[in-house]
Amino acid sequence: MNFKEKLNKGKFVVTVEITPPRGPDPLKLIEKIKELRNLVDAVNFTDNPSAKLRMCSMAACKLSLDLGLEPVLQITCRDRNRIAIQSDLLGAHALGIRNLLLMTGDHPIVGDHKEAKAVYDIDSSILIKVVKGLNEGIDINGNKLNGKTEFFFGAVVNPSAIPLMPQLKRFEQKLKMGAEFFQTQMIFDIEKFESFIDYTKMFDSIKIIAGIVIIKSRKMLNYLANKVSGVIVPDWLVDKIKRFSKDEDIEKFGFEFAVELIQKIRQKALCSGIHIMATRNIEDIKNLLSLIKN
Repeated sequence: MNFKEKLNKGKFVVTVEITPPRGPDPLKLIEKIKELRNLVDAVNFTDNPSAKLRMCSMAACKLSLDLGLEPVLQITCRDRNRIAIQSDLLGAHALGIRNLLLMTGDHPIVGDHKEAKAVYDIDSSILIKVVKGLNEGIDINGNKLNGKTEFFFGAVVNPSAIPLMPQLKRFEQKLKMGAEFFQTQMIFDIEKFESFIDYTKMFDSIKIIAGIVIIKSRKMLNYLANKVSGVIVPDWLVDKIKRFSKDEDIEKFGFEFAVELIQKIRQKALCSGIHIMATRNIEDIKNLLSLIKN
């Protein structure tokens, strides 16, 4: 059963986010893929996250596909115009990649190539419409292709956004354009997440995958709060972390906090799965999953 089938049949899925290497050597990436192969349902490879140069998501997806772990191709609108995006999508399909996460992408000014020109020819909502068209055998201008793609495509949403209303309107727009599942930004406040899920119940059969992060240190939390676009860390959590004097205590709390969030999500059947984000250490993922099972 593949990722799409699991979601559509109501199986609680576990996915993980992996950032491709900063360079051409794939060996460490391959090692991670092999370790994750029997742990998660799919792996999402980021597309130059925070506008910082990395190996392309498509190459990482192909490596994962060849190694037996189903990939999710993340593709942003930041670096390509509509021709290049459609071309890459057709190429990805030819390589056997079927799952997509479609995003607008962070502006280059926040990354490591600040002089780079942002493209943003289209945004993520239009990109969703583009992929829906490719699945129907037409390009963005309605020109007929020599076949139809079979993409399973999702979008992102931030239930903790401040203000929230513009985010909800974007969510509705993406849903209207045809998004088949949604992956959230990191969840820290379960009550806000529950409120968002209650709001989504007015729509039919929406597949939501909740973003989960393991807090490892004070430095990590500060980076997420101040450097990663869209991440909203509640004040009470910052204050809680400040009370710990040792990183070991913070790490212990971080694991317990992540486990508690996941358990509440599962007990209340709030959504279709979890997406583990912002971790480089596969052992952390193994430990988290073992705690959830117990």
